[in-house]
Amino acid sequence: MSDWIDEEGFRANVGIVLMRDDGRLFLGGRAGGRGWQFPQGGVRMGEHPEAAVLRELTEEVGLVPADVDVVGVTRGWLRYRLPQQYVRRQSQPLCIGQKQRWFLLRLRSAEASIRFDASDEPPEFDRGRWVDWWEPVRSVVYFKRDVYRRALHELAPLVHGEALPPYPNWWGEAEAKRASPPQGPRSPAAGA
Repeated sequence: MSDWIDEEGFRANVGIVLMRDDGRLFLGGRAGGRGWQFPQGGVRMGEHPEAAVLRELTEEVGLVPADVDVVGVTRGWLRYRLPQQYVRRQSQPLCIGQKQRWFLLRLRSAEASIRFDASDEPPEFDRGRWVDWWEPVRSVVYFKRDVYRRALHELAPLVHGEALPPYPNWWGEAEAKRASPPQGPRSPAAGA
């Protein structure tokens, strides 16, 4: 099945914010040492984001639905554009970026359940680490930082209530101004 790219050129994608009971988040180290990011993957044509997130969870980190609880999901699609050098101009339809639904999942099983060889495809990750709530914004590649910032702000009330976790020293005024989303997340009970 092929990925779903909308009429504006954005590839539908799901992002996985995997959290332990202590509130720390999982970041995967991209295979070959090319940086850190949350697990994520494309939504196939005709596939619901809820199904895609469970498929990607298994493909990227070897977990199955029984290993996690769905805590919530962003209300809408969060978009980012690819830098010009990453746009695949020969692909049809042309993909200029991604639109993502972000799912907050709580790990129920042991951390040892996470594995990077559960798919027939080459692994996306070859290592992982657990980090504080805002660290992924600093760790991800520059063109994904704003979408990470927005997703974490939208999902934070599900974990931290109205008091957001404190911003780290590196956060800066510019990040704080861009951060606040217009609306809150949806809980699974709200039809996520």
